Amino acid sequence: MLAIDLSGKRALVGGVAEADSFGFAIAKQLAEAGASVCVGTWPPAFGIFKKMLDLGKLDDARALERGGALSFERIYPFDATFDTYDDIPADVRDSRRYRDHGDVSVEGLASRVREDFGEGGLDIVVHSIANAPEVQKPLLETSRHGYLSALSASSYSFVSMVQRLAPLVKSGGSFLSLSYMASQRVVPGYGGGMSSAKAALESDVRLLSYEAGRRYGHRVNCISAGAYESRAASSIGLIGKLTDHAERVAPLGASLAAEEVGRTAAFLASPLASAITGSTVYVDRGHNIMGAVPTDQELEKQGG
Repeated sequence: MLAIDLSGKRALVGGVAEADSFGFAIAKQLAEAGASVCVGTWPPAFGIFKKMLDLGKLDDARALERGGALSFERIYPFDATFDTYDDIPADVRDSRRYRDHGDVSVEGLASRVREDFGEGGLDIVVHSIANAPEVQKPLLETSRHGYLSALSASSYSFVSMVQRLAPLVKSGGSFLSLSYMASQRVVPGYGGGMSSAKAALESDVRLLSYEAGRRYGHRVNCISAGAYESRAASSIGLIGKLTDHAERVAPLGASLAAEEVGRTAAFLASPLASAITGSTVYVDRGHNIMGAVPTDQELEKQGG
């Protein structure tokens, strides 16, 4: 029987700050497969996340099917919108939520990983990071600053992570990011430049797969996950409509479960996917293939 076995592997998942997220689900499934897991957490959420862990508030979410619980080898404060410490504005560095964390940039994260585990200390890197300050604005009303901020946080941050972490990953390592169908199709309400950022991200995955593959032997892939009602997604404002539409239209119906994304991530990180790179894999119960909304009569005929 083929099994996903990540025993002896170490993963770093950037963008984990709560249990109700794809990043957390991916971390959990990597642990189910035997990997040790480190996470990078946005500094303003760092203290709350650690406190919830310490108080046992996430114990149910951490329970593993194979027994035991998801534990984090390291929890790093991490803000992927800054490449280096010097890029962090002084007012941010000195703010209450940042001042005690030191260098939270991508370079700072890489330095901490190198100090903790040395060269070749990682096997898997996951980018579960996205943000757009004007996500609720249509593109026609999005400012240049809002648009570029969306690209910086949601797509270039992955480029920066591959740049700085690839040398710390053993040859044959796996890099993974998360996208959404709006990169390819119009999703009204998914604004602020986020659709452009996801399109850029998928393009970057293809080019990075070539460059990191030839230089380091790493694989670089992307999961285009379906609509999911996480707390972060609620900021979009129409997530309920998106999930309802997906349930109605998708060939497999029903709601997407975060662990379905997590299991795909574990597969892509495993030796079973050793020849897969530069790919965007849809994990959305088939929603992306649909070009029209079925009528009630058609759904009834199909048993939906």
